[in-house]
Amino acid sequence: MTEPNLHFVIPTYRLRDVGETVEAYDENFARSGQTAPIVVFDDSSVANHDKYFGSLEATKTTNELWYVGPAEKEQFVSYICKRLRDRKLDVLVRNLFRPSYGGNRNFTLMYTLGDLMVSADDDMRPYALIEDSPEALGENEISRGKLIPRGANGHTRKSYDILESFRDILGKTVAEAPANYDQGELVIDSAMDLESNNSLGFARDNALTLQEGRLSRGAVVKMAQTFRTGTNDIDAVDFVDMFLDDPDEIDAERLNDTYVLVNFRPCLTNLNWRMDCGVAGYDNRTGLPPFFPTRLRFEDYIYRLWIQQPNIVAAHVDSAQTHIKNSYMRNPLASEVFNEAICGLLKRKIRTSLRKTDEWSITFDYDGAVSLEDSEQILDSARALHSRVLQRMADAQSSERRDALGHFAAGLSRTFYDFEPDFFQQNVSRMVDDEVGLIRSSLEIWPTLLEIVYFKRHCRSLPMRRVKNKSARPSQTRPVAA
Repeated sequence: MTEPNLHFVIPTYRLRDVGETVEAYDENFARSGQTAPIVVFDDSSVANHDKYFGSLEATKTTNELWYVGPAEKEQFVSYICKRLRDRKLDVLVRNLFRPSYGGNRNFTLMYTLGDLMVSADDDMRPYALIEDSPEALGENEISRGKLIPRGANGHTRKSYDILESFRDILGKTVAEAPANYDQGELVIDSAMDLESNNSLGFARDNALTLQEGRLSRGAVVKMAQTFRTGTNDIDAVDFVDMFLDDPDEIDAERLNDTYVLVNFRPCLTNLNWRMDCGVAGYDNRTGLPPFFPTRLRFEDYIYRLWIQQPNIVAAHVDSAQTHIKNSYMRNPLASEVFNEAICGLLKRKIRTSLRKTDEWSITFDYDGAVSLEDSEQILDSARALHSRVLQRMADAQSSERRDALGHFAAGLSRTFYDFEPDFFQQNVSRMVDDEVGLIRSSLEIWPTLLEIVYFKRHCRSLPMRRVKNKSARPSQTRPVAA
């Protein structure tokens, strides 16, 4: 059997900065002797496309660079709507592919249907920050890391063959896995709650351990991810704690600590509650479920539920990458705290009402209702956080620190509707009801869209553009839509 094609995609809404990401990964691929088409999926507005597309054309790459932007996306969506021949479904289709984290990633699934895909966010880099004196991992540990002050010594950048680490395992069966892969039921993070992924409290170090379990030798690795440095996969509230605990910090949006890995090793698991879609790969040969089409930043949670099927497994591969946390066009930290609070509610409701998983979707019974108890729990946590900020404000030793804490406290209050219970409950109820309704409807129509696109991709190319940038050397890679 021939090896499936592998495509490298970068979902972005920051076209101004994505060229740096493109060149960094292209250099890693060339240095490792790897080739793969690089495809930028851009969520920019038409105005930002016109303003910044030239910076993408100014890049130099060894591998072919392709682009799917606002014009190409509109052509794609229009084609799908035309094939459905039911204008009432247009709203659902456009919701699945609307500008959002989930919507943009759904484009990547459609454009790589039938092949393997590796994805990296626009603020990831293909190297890891590894402690200079790595320690041996303990029994059942698969990684250990810690936060250190930004600029501190004692660690080194280390590059890995990113594409090969995914090729080694993605789409393979458990029986075909390399011998150095540990196997178990799931990965447990010492700093996070297992199923909700909510922080157990700010911690400066953490370890991932492998819970024992048996894997079917015939189960297929449908999704995989690298380890991550730079920032750990922590809650927005943990970033707030980092701000509050540094008496000299006057910018809540700035991260002054860096997460480095002490050591890590690859593994396979039946479940994966620690999925990091910013550094992930997918076996998309027969199609995959959609990312939740939501603006609430829990778009990948569907995969944590979907992977529970007995015939598929997940992998942490033998490489690591770094998150540089680009602050350009990023929501304020107070908004991220609010987002995670609502996402936590939705995750819990969907998880506890999950009824079925199948090849391309999941089914759950949650109808989007938000009780008074639900909203009060969220508000109580937000009020407690707000009180801590005010206490730090009272203890501040400088006017700059006091002003910074006051500004963040005001933003937190404003974001949570001034902690007014009835107003908060009303607005959150509407928001959650809208999100859940659109998610459930979108999941129902997704298999039909996969059929349309599968036929289209094997007959004609999907709308995309070859970027006329400078080539470091001739490339033999094939375009994604071939």
